[in-house]
Amino acid sequence: MSRPSTRLTFAVLATGAGVFSMLQSLIAPALPTVQHALHTSQSTATWVMTAYLLSASVFTPILGRVGDLAGKKRTLVAVLFAVLAGCLVAALAPNIGVLIVARVVQGIGGALFPLSFGIIRDEFAPAEVSGSISNLSAVIAAGGGVGMVAAGPIVSALDYRWLFWIPVGIVAVTVLIALRHVPESPKRAEGKVSWTGAVLLSGWLVALLLPLSQAGQWGWGSAKVLGLFAVAALLFAVWLTAEARSRSPLIDLRVLRLPAVWTTNTAALLFGAGMYSIWSFLPGFVQTPAAAGYGFGASVTASGLLMLPMLVAMFLAGILSGRLEPRVGTKALLTAGAAFGALACGFLTLWHDAQWQIAVVAGLFGLGIGLAFASMANLIVGSVPVEQTGAATGMNANIRTIGGSIGAALTSVLVTGRLQPSGLPYASGYTHGWALLALLCLAAAGAALLVPVRRPGRPAEPRPVPGATRAPARVR
Repeated sequence: MSRPSTRLTFAVLATGAGVFSMLQSLIAPALPTVQHALHTSQSTATWVMTAYLLSASVFTPILGRVGDLAGKKRTLVAVLFAVLAGCLVAALAPNIGVLIVARVVQGIGGALFPLSFGIIRDEFAPAEVSGSISNLSAVIAAGGGVGMVAAGPIVSALDYRWLFWIPVGIVAVTVLIALRHVPESPKRAEGKVSWTGAVLLSGWLVALLLPLSQAGQWGWGSAKVLGLFAVAALLFAVWLTAEARSRSPLIDLRVLRLPAVWTTNTAALLFGAGMYSIWSFLPGFVQTPAAAGYGFGASVTASGLLMLPMLVAMFLAGILSGRLEPRVGTKALLTAGAAFGALACGFLTLWHDAQWQIAVVAGLFGLGIGLAFASMANLIVGSVPVEQTGAATGMNANIRTIGGSIGAALTSVLVTGRLQPSGLPYASGYTHGWALLALLCLAAAGAALLVPVRRPGRPAEPRPVPGATRAPARVR
């Protein structure tokens, strides 16, 4: 990023993606406050998170593809406007229904990830691409950590609505700078958006993620859950068939079958299961009153501060990965990131009786997230044709989210499956959950070992996609 224009472009991309990542975790610690302020039930309040998850999972790959076709800057600015509108409506929401709609609009911002990676690939010098993607990934990872740490102090000092007012100001400035200083990408994919593929993709994603997120309330054996899983399987099969036959598919299945892509996506699915579960359940563990036989009775602010080592480690590891990648290769960094996650969860399974142990776990897992985020993005970008960058990186982000939903659902079964007379989980529920997450992260490291590798220092060689007009580069 030696040229001023690329530095400013990177600042815009990092700000937009960082704010969206922060919005993912910022509201979670404040849900009880939102529930009380808007006079709603706990089950209804959870839709503030569920609506955001479903919206992001639908729009991320679709708008990534739209950016490939119609122009990444144009799509980026439209997405930033959507995030701005969603935050503004959320800040002013008079009731829970309006807040949920606002969160759906905010979820459109999931497309900022693939669009940002695509703009970096199009506009930055080849020697800058890998390091810039690593740095952007560090910001994205750290954004989630900022949300966990900052939520408590913001709500305590101001009001939960400021969780949205602050992003309004940041995104408004980002939109103005993007309009003036982010160049429009000259490289466009050929064809048009497959709206049939978009509808089918949206259908199976919603049918899969909705029961995963609501099964704790509906019951795993309920007709709703089993029926939606059946619908998801059917729509997924129809989607695969439609995409395979389409002349202009939304997601090119030939690209997803590339060895470097499917192995990276498998690692993303498994690592995402561990990452999102730690984000979801570790603060709750820390906030549990010590009378339950575990936990520290920490406040939202105090539990956020215990996550501070994770935030710092995520950011530093993401930045460091850009320096290490030319020497050790992206595959090694992804493997190491997943291994750090497994180590952190294994440590947590055995030792969780002191707050310093939680801080150590947070730091270790932060290292894993920082390395894994940066390496996954670089592996995908380096493996697919230029005109498929947005769709492929969007799908990778989506697969990580699907993994997170699966991991959180499985962990919830273990943690809440058996409760004390007080209504709190037993300590064994958490330890069994941490052990499961350790195994999932270990499996992610195994998947990372399957990623094709070339020796550091060798120039990238083309790796053709059958039927594609351009050849992607091999990755390290």
